[in-house]
Amino acid sequence: MLRAVKVAVAVFGLFALLCTDGFAQADSQRGAPDDVEDRYRIGFQDTLDIQVFRHPELNQRVSVNPNGVIFLPRLERPMIAACKTERELANDIAKEYETFLKNPFVNVVVAEQRSQSFGVIGAVEKPGSFYISRRIQLLELLALAGGPNKEAGSRLIIARTGSSAACRRQGEAEAEVAFLNFRIRDIQEGKANVWMRPGDVVSVLDADLIYVYGSVKKPGEVKMKEPLTLRQAIASAEGFTSTAATGNIRVLRQVGDAGEWSEVKYDLKDIDRGKIKDPVLAPNDIVAVSGDAAKSILQGLARSVTGGLGNLPVVLR
Repeated sequence: MLRAVKVAVAVFGLFALLCTDGFAQADSQRGAPDDVEDRYRIGFQDTLDIQVFRHPELNQRVSVNPNGVIFLPRLERPMIAACKTERELANDIAKEYETFLKNPFVNVVVAEQRSQSFGVIGAVEKPGSFYISRRIQLLELLALAGGPNKEAGSRLIIARTGSSAACRRQGEAEAEVAFLNFRIRDIQEGKANVWMRPGDVVSVLDADLIYVYGSVKKPGEVKMKEPLTLRQAIASAEGFTSTAATGNIRVLRQVGDAGEWSEVKYDLKDIDRGKIKDPVLAPNDIVAVSGDAAKSILQGLARSVTGGLGNLPVVLR
């Protein structure tokens, strides 16, 4: 009997291990997000439900103000709420209430998440900022925005600028801006997808674009309706300014969908003299007529992509 029990336990243990591995593999295939911080951190303008056990007169529903603080009854000073977890804030409130309550137990729940948003702009039916309190993938976010409209081109980009709650742990460096680009058809057919992160902005393009940055007369987007060369892109930006360093023009190009960028330098004199061919640009290339670091260029581009979000409608989910 004992041997039979041992065998059964061993078989169950192996089965559990296989199931765990299977779930882990399935999770990996779905592209589950890597959690740097599993717990939600309270953001500006979030709405909080605060309950004090056995003291209902102290229960409150409050909003985090733009300074990141909340005001509670019987406390003389405001409490800092932004960037704390629910449990951390509850513990801090309990410490304050200990001055006149015996062993207070405080519970904090984020009733409405208003700080961590996802933006969808460009050629979609319902552009806007979406406040979503759960994990969401790109395809579903596109569906919430009504999907691409009839003017949409073939591609979209995600500007990954970091959480709009602006919370960073002590010693944590500021997150670098990343750009991911996808073919819209690949997303719709399930060939590619990505887990979204708070603060992400999806821009559905109405044409393939090239971005010209730096010492040109008209920096910004250049629509690419046919093959475009480096010289043509600069001409579309109305040429150089007087401070342009034409011997050090860089083309930044995303490698795959992982957000990594390659960089190739060109001297315009070599192109003009026929030493090298005028390079043909690819969709979403960045032509940098500037000595700025790639990180600064991407941050500048992120500001241009996300700048129109302020006037968009807000949808809570």
